[in-house]
Amino acid sequence: MEKSSNVNWLKLLQYILLVSALLYFGRTLFVPLSFSLLISFILYPVVKWMEDHGWGRWTAILCCLLTLVLVVGALSWLLVRQMVSFGQEWPTLQEKLLQAWQQFGLYLERQFGVDDVQRSNWVEGMIKDASSAVLNVVRSVLYASVTTVVLFLLIPLYAALILYNREQLAAALFSMFPRSEHSKIRSILHETITTYYNFIKGMIIVYAVVGFLNSVGLLLLGIPHAVFFGIVASILTFIPYVGISIGAILPMAVAWITYDSIWYPIGVVMVFTVVQYLEANLIFPLAVSYRLQVNMLFTLLAIVAGGILWGASGMILFVPFVAILKLIADKHEELRPVSLLLGSGKAPAEPKPGIKLGRFRRGQK
Repeated sequence: MEKSSNVNWLKLLQYILLVSALLYFGRTLFVPLSFSLLISFILYPVVKWMEDHGWGRWTAILCCLLTLVLVVGALSWLLVRQMVSFGQEWPTLQEKLLQAWQQFGLYLERQFGVDDVQRSNWVEGMIKDASSAVLNVVRSVLYASVTTVVLFLLIPLYAALILYNREQLAAALFSMFPRSEHSKIRSILHETITTYYNFIKGMIIVYAVVGFLNSVGLLLLGIPHAVFFGIVASILTFIPYVGISIGAILPMAVAWITYDSIWYPIGVVMVFTVVQYLEANLIFPLAVSYRLQVNMLFTLLAIVAGGILWGASGMILFVPFVAILKLIADKHEELRPVSLLLGSGKAPAEPKPGIKLGRFRRGQK
């Protein structure tokens, strides 16, 4: 006789609903804390290396965080500057868009008999919808700006405290489990930190190279604001398949409006296609030493679920959460169904040896 399953699916569903409700209503607390935890995972190897070479703990932590803040601030300043420049030229682009619409209206009238009244009704409807959408976007941007300022202050503070009190936090985590499980937990912590340090380091290289190639290709085509479009398209590649398509829409529209020729939008598509091919087959394999072994279906589901629960922050955070869940499931035989469900079907590659990680022991300096 086959052994009956011990999984209580009703209880599992209740846990999922409870955790989802907790994440949704507690997102104000959990979002900055989650960012801080992942940042501490990434910075820990560097902080530990600096401590081993004679740096004080607070000095090492503050130096790493200051460097991170300066890099993020410089990138934000570059994007904001490009956005302001793009906004100054928007009236010109809007006028060209209106001319293109009038030409399209003449084509509709010749081919399908659509008169001026019908076109005017369409335009009025589109303007009303656009005005409503713009108002909502402005409200969202203002709210996001206030929220971003708060997060910009909280996230580095949380990350610094996590890094400084890491032994106490690890000891508290170990105390929740029997001693026989401590070696597994230590292994999971070690592998998670090693994996994300190597992964994020590689992804920074990938985004930088892809953004550079996108920008160079758009500059060669003569597309206005090529650097802005190149960087945005590079960042959006974190969304599989869909991201690069979203990133290409705006530069294609600007190219078409600017030059009034179909060949320039086709050129934009060709640039992004070539860069995407190089990223998938050459840049990513060379730069990233460890691939997240989560299949594409659950990667997309994590992005969608994160967007529902935590908005844009969740779309970024839930992918590493699923990867950490996969790492935990790999270490526990009773979670093997979860490991198989989330797995990509490929044997996981070993992370490259790099900075040695110290053990999470109480009192370690």
